[in-house]
Amino acid sequence: MSRIGKQPVHLPKGVEVKLDGRRATVKGPKGLLSRDLPQGVKIEVGSDSLQVLPPARPKEKTSFQGLTRTLLNNMVVGVSEGYKKELDMVGVGYRAMSKGKALEIHVGFSHPVEFALPEGISAEVDKSNRITISGIDKEKVGQTAADIRAIRPPEPYKGKGIMYTGEKIRRKAGKTGV
Repeated sequence: MSRIGKQPVHLPKGVEVKLDGRRATVKGPKGLLSRDLPQGVKIEVGSDSLQVLPPARPKEKTSFQGLTRTLLNNMVVGVSEGYKKELDMVGVGYRAMSKGKALEIHVGFSHPVEFALPEGISAEVDKSNRITISGIDKEKVGQTAADIRAIRPPEPYKGKGIMYTGEKIRRKAGKTGV
C-alpha cells in the first residue's frame, strides 16, 4: 500500500476540484488546470480535502494510487501558489534579456539564442544573469528550465554555463604540466 497515496490532499480556500470520469479539473486564484488521471483509482472529494482510494485489484492498478495523489497535489499547489525555478548563468559575457514571450540568451555562441516560452510560462531576468521561470504547471516549469539549461549546460573544468540556482558542479582537475 502506498504511503504517499494514503495522505489526503488539502484544498486551500478558493480552490475547486471537479471530476468528470477520468478528467480532473482544478480551479484556483492563479488559473485552471485539467488532466486525465490513471484508470481504476477512485477519488473522494470532501469539503476541504481529497482522498485517493486504491482499486480492489489487480496489483498493477494499485501502484497508481501514489501517482494520482501526487498529480492532484501538484495541480492544487500550482493553482493556489504556483511554481518557480531559478537559473544562474556563469561565464564572461553570459547574459539574457526578456523580449515579450521569448528570451534572448547570449552564452558564448556566435549568435544569440532565441528561446520561445511555452503557453502559461513567464520568465523574469534579474541582473542579466539570473533567469526565474514561473507558472502554475509544475511539469511545464521544470521542462522549460531544463530546456534553457540544455542550451549551454555547465562544464566541469571551469564551471561555466547555465545551471540551477544552488546546483553543485563537480569540478575536474585539468591537465597537469610536467
